[in-house]
Amino acid sequence: MTGQKSSLAHDAGAEFDRQVRTLDSLGYPALAGRTPEQFAELVAPLRAAAVERAGGAAGAAYDPAADGRVPFVLVVTRALAPVERTMPLTSLHGGKLPGFVDRSFEPGSLERFVATEEAEPPGPDGVHLLFDVERGEEFCGAVPNDAMAAVAARGRTLLTIEEGIALMTHAPRVLVKNKCFSLGGSRSGDRRVPAIWISQRAPKLGWCWAGNPHTWLGMASAGARRA
Repeated sequence: MTGQKSSLAHDAGAEFDRQVRTLDSLGYPALAGRTPEQFAELVAPLRAAAVERAGGAAGAAYDPAADGRVPFVLVVTRALAPVERTMPLTSLHGGKLPGFVDRSFEPGSLERFVATEEAEPPGPDGVHLLFDVERGEEFCGAVPNDAMAAVAARGRTLLTIEEGIALMTHAPRVLVKNKCFSLGGSRSGDRRVPAIWISQRAPKLGWCWAGNPHTWLGMASAGARRA
Protein backbone atom coordinates (compact mmCIF):
# COMPACT_ATOMS: atom_id res chain seq x y z
CA MET A 1 0.00 0.00 0.00
CA THR A 2 1.30 3.39 -0.89
CA GLY A 3 3.16 5.01 1.95
CA GLN A 4 3.33 1.88 4.09
CA LYS A 5 6.60 0.71 5.55
CA SER A 6 7.41 -2.56 7.24
CA SER A 7 6.71 -0.91 10.61
CA LEU A 8 4.17 1.89 10.92
CA ALA A 9 3.87 4.66 13.47
CA HIS A 10 0.15 4.91 14.14
CA ASP A 11 -1.62 8.27 14.09
CA ALA A 12 -5.34 7.60 13.96
CA GLY A 13 -6.35 10.80 12.18
CA ALA A 14 -3.65 10.53 9.54
CA GLU A 15 -4.38 6.82 9.06
CA PHE A 16 -8.09 7.49 8.59
CA ASP A 17 -7.29 10.12 5.96
CA ARG A 18 -4.97 7.68 4.19
CA GLN A 19 -7.65 5.05 4.07
CA VAL A 20 -10.14 7.52 2.59
CA ARG A 21 -7.59 8.48 -0.07
CA THR A 22 -7.01 4.80 -0.84
CA LEU A 23 -10.73 4.20 -1.37
CA ASP A 24 -10.95 7.29 -3.51
CA SER A 25 -8.00 6.21 -5.68
CA LEU A 26 -9.57 2.78 -6.22
CA GLY A 27 -12.86 4.24 -7.42
CA TYR A 28 -15.05 3.47 -4.42
CA PRO A 29 -17.00 6.75 -4.70
CA ALA A 30 -18.16 5.80 -8.19
CA LEU A 31 -19.01 2.26 -7.06
CA ALA A 32 -21.15 3.82 -4.33
CA GLY A 33 -22.84 6.14 -6.83
CA ARG A 34 -21.26 9.25 -5.37
CA THR A 35 -18.75 11.89 -6.31
CA PRO A 36 -15.48 11.92 -4.37
CA GLU A 37 -16.78 14.91 -2.44
CA GLN A 38 -20.02 13.14 -1.55
CA PHE A 39 -18.14 10.02 -0.52
CA ALA A 40 -15.79 12.07 1.68
CA GLU A 41 -18.84 13.66 3.31
CA LEU A 42 -20.36 10.21 3.90
CA VAL A 43 -17.34 8.84 5.78
CA ALA A 44 -16.26 12.08 7.50
CA PRO A 45 -18.28 11.49 10.71
CA LEU A 46 -16.28 8.29 11.31
CA ARG A 47 -13.00 10.16 11.63
CA ALA A 48 -13.76 11.37 15.14
CA ALA A 49 -14.66 7.82 16.19
CA ALA A 50 -11.35 6.53 14.80
CA VAL A 51 -9.38 9.12 16.74
CA GLU A 52 -11.41 8.57 19.91
CA ARG A 53 -11.01 4.79 19.92
CA ALA A 54 -7.62 4.27 18.26
CA GLY A 55 -5.91 7.59 18.94
CA GLY A 56 -4.33 6.27 22.11
CA ALA A 57 -2.12 4.09 19.93
CA ALA A 58 -0.55 7.12 18.26
CA GLY A 59 3.19 6.79 18.15
CA ALA A 60 3.17 3.04 18.74
CA ALA A 61 4.76 1.00 15.98
CA TYR A 62 2.91 -1.88 14.40
CA ASP A 63 3.75 -4.22 11.56
CA PRO A 64 0.75 -5.83 9.81
CA ALA A 65 2.88 -8.61 8.31
CA ALA A 66 4.64 -9.62 11.52
CA ASP A 67 1.94 -8.79 14.06
CA GLY A 68 -1.09 -9.73 11.98
CA ARG A 69 -3.07 -6.83 13.36
CA VAL A 70 -4.13 -3.28 12.55
CA PRO A 71 -5.74 -0.69 14.86
CA PHE A 72 -8.74 -0.08 12.58
CA VAL A 73 -10.02 -0.28 9.03
CA LEU A 74 -12.67 1.75 7.20
CA VAL A 75 -15.22 -0.68 5.75
CA VAL A 76 -17.52 -0.17 2.77
CA THR A 77 -20.22 -2.84 2.71
CA ARG A 78 -21.98 -4.44 -0.25
CA ALA A 79 -24.87 -2.05 0.37
CA LEU A 80 -22.71 0.49 -1.50
CA ALA A 81 -20.14 -1.58 -3.40
CA PRO A 82 -20.65 -5.21 -4.48
CA VAL A 83 -18.08 -7.81 -3.44
CA GLU A 84 -17.61 -8.84 -7.07
CA ARG A 85 -16.33 -5.32 -7.80
CA THR A 86 -14.27 -4.69 -4.66
CA MET A 87 -12.35 -7.96 -4.40
CA PRO A 88 -10.55 -7.29 -7.74
CA LEU A 89 -9.37 -3.97 -6.30
CA THR A 90 -7.18 -5.78 -3.78
CA SER A 91 -3.66 -7.09 -4.39
CA LEU A 92 -0.77 -8.52 -2.43
CA HIS A 93 1.76 -6.09 -1.02
CA GLY A 94 4.16 -5.34 -3.85
CA GLY A 95 2.05 -7.40 -6.25
CA LYS A 96 0.31 -6.34 -9.43
CA LEU A 97 -2.25 -9.10 -9.92
CA PRO A 98 -5.80 -8.28 -8.83
CA GLY A 99 -7.64 -10.24 -6.21
CA PHE A 100 -10.42 -12.51 -7.42
CA VAL A 101 -13.47 -14.51 -6.33
CA ASP A 102 -12.95 -18.25 -6.66
CA ARG A 103 -15.11 -20.20 -9.07
CA SER A 104 -16.18 -22.47 -6.22
CA PHE A 105 -18.82 -19.84 -5.50
CA GLU A 106 -21.54 -21.09 -7.82
CA PRO A 107 -23.60 -18.39 -9.60
CA GLY A 108 -25.74 -16.54 -7.10
CA SER A 109 -24.15 -18.11 -4.02
CA LEU A 110 -22.00 -15.14 -3.03
CA GLU A 111 -25.13 -13.07 -2.41
CA ARG A 112 -26.26 -15.68 0.13
CA PHE A 113 -23.12 -15.22 2.24
CA VAL A 114 -24.47 -12.49 4.48
CA ALA A 115 -23.44 -11.16 7.88
CA THR A 116 -24.42 -13.24 10.87
CA GLU A 117 -26.50 -11.60 13.56
CA GLU A 118 -23.39 -11.10 15.70
CA ALA A 119 -21.47 -9.51 12.82
CA GLU A 120 -24.25 -7.32 11.43
CA PRO A 121 -22.81 -4.01 10.15
CA PRO A 122 -23.82 -1.06 12.34
CA GLY A 123 -25.71 1.92 10.97
CA PRO A 124 -27.67 2.43 7.76
CA ASP A 125 -25.07 4.17 5.57
CA GLY A 126 -23.02 1.20 4.31
CA VAL A 127 -19.78 2.40 5.93
CA HIS A 128 -18.36 1.66 9.36
CA LEU A 129 -15.15 1.25 11.33
CA LEU A 130 -13.71 -2.07 12.49
CA PHE A 131 -11.34 -1.80 15.48
CA ASP A 132 -8.53 -3.96 16.84
CA VAL A 133 -8.38 -6.25 13.82
CA GLU A 134 -6.39 -9.51 13.93
CA ARG A 135 -5.87 -12.05 11.15
CA GLY A 136 -5.90 -14.79 13.81
CA GLU A 137 -2.97 -16.98 12.79
CA GLU A 138 -3.09 -18.65 16.20
CA PHE A 139 -6.01 -20.60 14.72
CA CYS A 140 -4.04 -21.95 11.76
CA GLY A 141 -4.57 -25.70 11.85
CA ALA A 142 -7.64 -25.42 14.08
CA VAL A 143 -11.10 -26.61 13.07
CA PRO A 144 -12.98 -23.46 11.97
CA ASN A 145 -15.97 -24.28 14.17
CA ASP A 146 -13.65 -24.46 17.18
CA ALA A 147 -11.87 -21.24 16.19
CA MET A 148 -15.16 -19.38 15.82
CA ALA A 149 -16.28 -20.57 19.25
CA ALA A 150 -12.99 -19.43 20.79
CA VAL A 151 -13.32 -15.97 19.24
CA ALA A 152 -16.86 -15.62 20.59
CA ALA A 153 -15.75 -16.73 24.05
CA ARG A 154 -13.25 -13.86 24.11
CA GLY A 155 -15.98 -11.33 23.36
CA ARG A 156 -14.53 -10.61 19.95
CA THR A 157 -16.37 -10.56 16.63
CA LEU A 158 -15.72 -12.47 13.41
CA LEU A 159 -15.03 -10.56 10.21
CA THR A 160 -17.49 -10.48 7.32
CA ILE A 161 -16.46 -10.81 3.68
CA GLU A 162 -16.59 -7.05 3.20
CA GLU A 163 -14.46 -6.51 6.31
CA GLY A 164 -11.90 -9.00 5.05
CA ILE A 165 -11.73 -7.12 1.76
CA ALA A 166 -11.34 -3.85 3.67
CA LEU A 167 -8.45 -5.34 5.65
CA MET A 168 -6.75 -6.39 2.42
CA THR A 169 -7.45 -3.01 0.83
CA HIS A 170 -5.97 -0.93 3.63
CA ALA A 171 -3.28 -3.30 4.95
CA PRO A 172 -2.25 -5.76 2.22
CA ARG A 173 0.87 -6.70 4.20
CA VAL A 174 -1.40 -8.66 6.53
CA LEU A 175 -1.87 -11.46 3.98
CA VAL A 176 1.28 -13.57 3.86
CA LYS A 177 2.10 -17.18 3.01
CA ASN A 178 0.80 -19.63 5.61
CA LYS A 179 -0.91 -16.80 7.53
CA CYS A 180 -4.17 -16.29 5.67
CA PHE A 181 -7.59 -15.97 7.29
CA SER A 182 -11.19 -17.16 7.36
CA LEU A 183 -14.13 -14.77 7.55
CA GLY A 184 -16.65 -16.45 9.82
CA GLY A 185 -18.83 -13.34 10.11
CA SER A 186 -20.42 -14.12 6.72
CA ARG A 187 -22.34 -17.37 6.35
CA SER A 188 -24.84 -18.82 3.90
CA GLY A 189 -26.69 -21.26 6.14
CA ASP A 190 -24.51 -24.24 5.26
CA ARG A 191 -21.11 -25.60 6.37
CA ARG A 192 -19.05 -23.24 4.21
CA VAL A 193 -16.87 -20.53 5.78
CA PRO A 194 -15.48 -17.85 3.44
CA ALA A 195 -11.77 -17.09 3.56
CA ILE A 196 -9.09 -15.04 1.82
CA TRP A 197 -5.80 -16.70 0.93
CA ILE A 198 -3.04 -16.45 -1.68
CA SER A 199 -3.52 -18.20 -5.00
CA GLN A 200 -1.82 -17.57 -8.34
CA ARG A 201 0.18 -14.74 -6.71
CA ALA A 202 -2.99 -12.82 -5.82
CA PRO A 203 -5.56 -12.66 -3.01
CA LYS A 204 -8.41 -15.11 -3.53
CA LEU A 205 -11.83 -15.08 -1.88
CA GLY A 206 -12.91 -18.68 -1.50
CA TRP A 207 -14.43 -20.90 1.16
CA CYS A 208 -13.57 -23.94 3.25
CA TRP A 209 -15.66 -26.41 5.24
CA ALA A 210 -16.40 -25.44 8.85
CA GLY A 211 -15.19 -28.83 10.08
CA ASN A 212 -11.97 -29.05 8.04
CA PRO A 213 -8.79 -27.48 9.47
CA HIS A 214 -6.11 -25.94 7.25
CA THR A 215 -2.60 -25.22 8.47
CA TRP A 216 -2.47 -21.95 6.51
CA LEU A 217 -5.88 -20.51 7.48
CA GLY A 218 -6.48 -18.66 10.73
CA MET A 219 -9.69 -16.95 11.84
CA ALA A 220 -9.86 -13.16 11.54
CA SER A 221 -11.57 -11.19 14.30
CA ALA A 222 -12.01 -7.70 15.66
CA GLY A 223 -12.67 -5.97 18.96
CA ALA A 224 -15.61 -3.82 17.88
CA ARG A 225 -17.55 -2.12 15.10
CA ARG A 226 -18.75 1.44 15.06
CA ALA A 227 -20.80 3.52 12.65
